[in-house]
Amino acid sequence: MLGKKIEDAFNEQINWELYSGYLYLSMSAYFQSINLTGFANWMYCQALEEGTHAMKFFDFINERSGRVELLATKAPGKEWESPLAAFEEAYEHECLVSGRINDLVNLSIEEKDHASNNFLQWFVSEQVEEEASVDEVVQKLKLVGNDGGGLFMIDQELAQRTFTPPAAEE
Repeated sequence: MLGKKIEDAFNEQINWELYSGYLYLSMSAYFQSINLTGFANWMYCQALEEGTHAMKFFDFINERSGRVELLATKAPGKEWESPLAAFEEAYEHECLVSGRINDLVNLSIEEKDHASNNFLQWFVSEQVEEEASVDEVVQKLKLVGNDGGGLFMIDQELAQRTFTPPAAEE
């Protein structure tokens, strides 16, 4: 059975994961509007990934006889100064989510909830990957600056990303 503190914290995390998806969908729409369809694709795939993260929490709460409570999600921004500004915001957001996951791990330790701690370890590893993948794009954008050719090349690279749902757990 899931304790009330963990249940509440996991419900808040569902909200954060859904907001993350909403943010990345908004960024995808922004990139579409400025004809950077590869960037838009990357963000769209990222939004789908965040949805799977939310559902992992959703399913875990239900598996542990908890009660999922869906909370209101704030509206994300819709305009960015540049592709770099959008990816820098995405990176800052992923760092914030990493901090939230670490707080959940600490709470699971405090509550002596080993099942939740085990569940959260996937997210600890996932956040390392999330931060690294966004930072890689940030660094490339810093390297090319406002060079149209460089942006075109990065756009072509980001167009190659596909969303692959995580494998079902046994």
